[in-house]
Amino acid sequence: MCLRTLLLVMGVTLIFQPKRLQAQSSRYVTCSHQQFIVNNKPWYFIGANYWYGGLLANDQKGRERIKKELDFLKKKGVTNLRVMAAVEGEGQIHGVTRAEPAYQPTKNVYKPDLLNGLDFLLAEMNKRGMKAVLFLSNNWEWSGGFLQYLNWNGLISDTTLRRKLNWDEMRDYVSRFYSCEPCKEDYYKQLHSIVVRKNTITGKLYNSDPAIMAWELANEPRPMRPTANTAYANWVSDAAAYIKSLDKNHLVTTGCEGEMGTENMTLFESIHADKNIDYATIHIWPRNWSWFKDTAIGQAMPKVISNTTSYIAKHIAVTAKLQKPLVVEEFGLPRDYQNFQVKSPTTFRDQYYMAVFNVLMESAWSKKGIAGANFWAFSGTGRPSLEHDIWWKRGDDLLGDPPMEEQGLNSVFDSDRSTWNIIQLYIRDLNK
Repeated sequence: MCLRTLLLVMGVTLIFQPKRLQAQSSRYVTCSHQQFIVNNKPWYFIGANYWYGGLLANDQKGRERIKKELDFLKKKGVTNLRVMAAVEGEGQIHGVTRAEPAYQPTKNVYKPDLLNGLDFLLAEMNKRGMKAVLFLSNNWEWSGGFLQYLNWNGLISDTTLRRKLNWDEMRDYVSRFYSCEPCKEDYYKQLHSIVVRKNTITGKLYNSDPAIMAWELANEPRPMRPTANTAYANWVSDAAAYIKSLDKNHLVTTGCEGEMGTENMTLFESIHADKNIDYATIHIWPRNWSWFKDTAIGQAMPKVISNTTSYIAKHIAVTAKLQKPLVVEEFGLPRDYQNFQVKSPTTFRDQYYMAVFNVLMESAWSKKGIAGANFWAFSGTGRPSLEHDIWWKRGDDLLGDPPMEEQGLNSVFDSDRSTWNIIQLYIRDLNK
């Protein structure tokens, strides 16, 4: 909900309550047309995906890492982080080990202490003037998400949940979530417990914590099958309205990938036209979308950059019509030749980041277009354990690459000097 609408709902007017308006707009991120507003000024950001931050902070070693990494990000000018709120379920899922620990290990059973790490992350972000976007569930298996809700409600057997599904099976199963009433009820219960939570460190309620920029319905929610489009759109509308009923202070968005996730621009536009969706999101994945083959990244760079800028432009046209901000909240590229070693070069990734940041700069100059970009993903001081296996296992450092992906694949480490020089340069120019 943008500021003008929020004021109408609250009965606040510029004439009678100007001090209240100014205090509110300085505490929370709001939106006006295609821009975000912070402290009564337009705000454009280059942010990072840090999905595991709340999990990392559940022990003292992790908390020390959090503080060090937030200091590093702040120094570089990064002030926006996209973070997972919680994990659903435990154990093997879709053939991989899911993220852990679980806030909801079994159906409707919560472990509130396992959100203490998220409390700590938000408290430390608040000290540094940083803003979090929290996604509340997941279309994909690596944190439980929709597959877990379907399993808890009898639509996927335990055996099927654990084994590797083929793509058609994945689409068939996940698409059922949107018409599964008990699944959605379970989703709402967890959502409620998080949105109204009281931070154990700061004493702030999450729904009034200025460290939170926005709630996101889920990570990359897709209808998965065209037959689920209507149910999917209804879920987006209902979930957004429910969050707004619990939290009048923060923005709400979908977590959508754009046309690639909805499979048509009409559906993308309709879900983001909803009055309770404040801004739109897109994700861009050249490797996953087969814009290059195998390790031939360099050879395909002209195509990768052209496809990326075209994809962004297509969605800007929709959000200009809707008069809402657009965030490219996931984009990434492997290291050169898909090498997972930390010291391997990032020549083509750096070129790719610059292409996205150039669009952001043009948007800031024209006051329309995209309002922010979050690269995937920040791995900070973590390091992959590649001696025996490229896949994550318990005891390994948490990285920006989720458990189902090769560790180090899309990670940006604190030691990636050339990448950070680019990020820092664009952030400096963006905020002039």
